[in-house]
Amino acid sequence: MKDALAIHRWLLAHQVHHEIVRLPRAMTCVDELPELLSASPATCVQVTVFEVMTRIGREPVAVVTSVDSPPRPGVIGGTLGARRVRPATAFTVNSVTDYAAGLICPLLLPDGLTVLVDERLAGTGQVVHTPTGERHTALRIRADHLLTLVSGKTIDLVHSRSRREPATFPLAG
Repeated sequence: MKDALAIHRWLLAHQVHHEIVRLPRAMTCVDELPELLSASPATCVQVTVFEVMTRIGREPVAVVTSVDSPPRPGVIGGTLGARRVRPATAFTVNSVTDYAAGLICPLLLPDGLTVLVDERLAGTGQVVHTPTGERHTALRIRADHLLTLVSGKTIDLVHSRSRREPATFPLAG
């Protein structure tokens, strides 16, 4: 499983200013992060993994959003043109992301995983917080730095149904 040390080393190698923050108590999921840090939910970033059924088959899809605006399966389905979308099981999340379910960092996600990023997170230099895969730590980093490092497609999760521009899935290989 990936952890704060792996993230810290990777960010140092990329010369990105960041801070690993020790939490006052353990968290069980990202929803607790705003309370633990006395931060706005809009500045706490989460990753939600869905199982998406398309014509090709079932694919895991990770969606990066703020804690205050979690992704809705219907919006994700409309964006991808999927037949069915449901939250992934903890087992699927753990095996697909190599992070503990509920504590996924948007960094170091596998290359073959489809990642969608809510465009409301983009274009800001504000400081955000995200889990590190560990219960006792969080990552503090500027949003623009974080999103530069996330390999995913930026989409409009508010108006995505009207666009109907399907995202592409990486080829299995």
